[in-house]
Amino acid sequence: MELLLRIVGIITPVLLVGAVGYAYGRRVRPNMAAVNRLSTDVLFPALIFSSMAAKDFVIAEQGPLLAAGTLMMLGSGVVGWGAARVLGYNVHAFVPSMMFTNTANMGLPLTLFAFGPELLPPAVALFMVSSLLHFTLGIRITAPQASLRGILQGPMLWAMLLGVLLSLFRVSLPPWLATGLKMIGEAAIPLGLLTLGVGFSGFRVERWSIGIVGALLCPLSSLIVLWPLLGVFDLEPAQRGLLLLYAALPPAVMNYIFADRYGQDPGLVSAIVVGGNLASLAFVPLALYLGL
Repeated sequence: MELLLRIVGIITPVLLVGAVGYAYGRRVRPNMAAVNRLSTDVLFPALIFSSMAAKDFVIAEQGPLLAAGTLMMLGSGVVGWGAARVLGYNVHAFVPSMMFTNTANMGLPLTLFAFGPELLPPAVALFMVSSLLHFTLGIRITAPQASLRGILQGPMLWAMLLGVLLSLFRVSLPPWLATGLKMIGEAAIPLGLLTLGVGFSGFRVERWSIGIVGALLCPLSSLIVLWPLLGVFDLEPAQRGLLLLYAALPPAVMNYIFADRYGQDPGLVSAIVVGGNLASLAFVPLALYLGL
């Protein structure tokens, strides 16, 4: 009972903030383009950089965690590719939705509530790897003809590179700069949840059968791939719990944005994203139960 109450306490604040965003989106119908741009160009880069550059964080010590997380994403993509071929789905739309989950807007706040601030930097490192793969390999899968030049010149990538370099060479930022960047970065988590809620207020789903398949396959494929990896890599209990949580996360909304941008069946992806977020109400508590 105590563990159950703890899981409810972890999930409830995340759902509450998302619900506020959803209600606001339904009532006001705001244009979130500027807010999304602020998040991707300023807030999340600041969160990544400040987490990687924190003096008590050594990225070299996270090698097993990041390797297991990377293999989990790639393995779930292989499972998704096989499922798409068997079921006759658009591979370019379906596979990224299996690989890339909501590690930012949902994964980071859940990590914070479940494992505390001491595990936030490793979670940000996983988010960093996921973003790097999504904005390179993920775009290539969605649209093989797409140019990656704009992505590779963006602030997110530079924040990753500079933060990793500072961590590798153990260079500490001046306290005033570290505190300022941390304050900016911490705004990304609640604003990301609000943005997620607003985004769902405008989604329309017509292909529920595909949504149900994707909603179930996304976490199940990640968990199936992850389970043997937990026995291969030398991971601390908290790291194992973090990977289990990230395996249970729903598909990222960015999958829909890329599918819509490159004309790869956005209706299919929207069904999977909405269905996956509904299914996460069952899979995330299960992952927390296994990982805590």
